Amino acid sequence: MTDSQTSTTETTVGGTAPTSFLSVRDLRCHFPTDDGVVKSVDGISFELERGKTLGIVGESGSGKSVTSLSIMGLHRNVGKKNGPRMSGEIWLDGQELIGAGREEVRKLRGQKMAMIFQDPLTAMHPYYTVGQQIIEGYRQHNPQANKKAARDHAIQLLDRVGIPQPDKRVDQHPHEFSGGMRQRAMIAMALANNPSLLIADEPTTALDVTVQAQILDLIRDLQQEFGSSVIIITHDLGVVAELADDILVMYGGKCVEKGPADKIFSEPEHPYTWGLLGSMPRIDRELQERLVPVQGNPPSLINLPNGCAFHPRCPYADRTEGLSKTEVPRLTSVGQDHLAACHLPLEVRQQIFTEEIAPRL
Repeated sequence: MTDSQTSTTETTVGGTAPTSFLSVRDLRCHFPTDDGVVKSVDGISFELERGKTLGIVGESGSGKSVTSLSIMGLHRNVGKKNGPRMSGEIWLDGQELIGAGREEVRKLRGQKMAMIFQDPLTAMHPYYTVGQQIIEGYRQHNPQANKKAARDHAIQLLDRVGIPQPDKRVDQHPHEFSGGMRQRAMIAMALANNPSLLIADEPTTALDVTVQAQILDLIRDLQQEFGSSVIIITHDLGVVAELADDILVMYGGKCVEKGPADKIFSEPEHPYTWGLLGSMPRIDRELQERLVPVQGNPPSLINLPNGCAFHPRCPYADRTEGLSKTEVPRLTSVGQDHLAACHLPLEVRQQIFTEEIAPRL
């Protein structure tokens, strides 16, 4: 990707349908509050091709989930007084979603795009059985299907996601499922209409390590079977290590680095990405020293620091000749399809990574 292409991707919202399956252009989602405007997402752009997986990574409060809810059209009262303020463009298979009507987006939700929510116990209705909830979503987009056909489809989906005795489990309520089984049932609900885009928001949160691996393997297998494009949202780089084709790193509502997954892991360019990698446990080598956490706390999205939002926590901010405290860095190309937003000169970053960061990873 050239610098000119980078500039167009990041700053231009031209209204022309892109060629990629999903294209998010300069997305902004701000929430007015009594204390000020919460800039949850502040200028995010990315592309996702059919059948590919994008990992969106960052700490809690970085804007990951708000990005996914924006794509799904799940923010309430957009454009109304005290409601979220959204701008930019979201193109899904040639259709622009932000300018589309609520009913139009609702028809796409569940059919062309679907979401696996972070906590299935709260996302699923406690009163209705798991089967009823799968059937409702299926018949919403397939009104010609009778009750028996819809029930058989629900049983097939539960079986496909690895739930034992699906013909009995289909009549049970969410609280009768274990955490891992609820997550599988949530995946079955999302896949009811074979969506082209599947968004998984922290799909392994609160699950033990063994179940986490099973859920991630399941998502990968189902993606290959259905040919869906997948967005996995997580705070853990380890979750997307083997699943993602590309990774977007968010901090303070902005993208600070994005590129192919192998480049993000082998040649990361942003100090925040270094911190995330340094705090990730490894099982493929002997641990030589303690994991190094990212020092400090994420910034308030109401009162972001001036300049680079990461500079109060960045151990290299004093090497930017004061730019990190006064000027917001732009995403610039650092390699093939690899971009980073950092004031440190490229050669300085590469030297720091080679001498200080790489030996610890």
